[in-house]
Amino acid sequence: MREPLLLVGASLAALAVALGAFGAHGLRQRLGEAIATWETAVFYHLIHALAIVVIAALARSGVDLTGLRPAGWLFCVGIVLFSGSLYLLALGGPRALGPITPLGGVAFIAGWIWLAVAAVRDGVNP
Repeated sequence: MREPLLLVGASLAALAVALGAFGAHGLRQRLGEAIATWETAVFYHLIHALAIVVIAALARSGVDLTGLRPAGWLFCVGIVLFSGSLYLLALGGPRALGPITPLGGVAFIAGWIWLAVAAVRDGVNP
């Protein structure tokens, strides 16, 4: 069974590591205090890329994750909006990007809630 989330998640994880290294070695002096913004973007980017990989790996293992895949796609949206806007802001992008960041955070939260609801629906008891 082909699982596009595996390719997407693995690619996003590789990109997060590359951007983290680039920030640490190539941008630290240039960004000054904005390096903290860059590091926050990398942190959330990598965590959610790994979550996407876990969802995809479970799907490939035969677990029926039809109800969980939307969470993976919400994490993708969150990475683009949250981390993407922070990367651009750290690089001196227009402050008008600031309101986009919370939309990415909402996508992350929605993805985690989606996972929790799917787990309860599939019989996981707290």
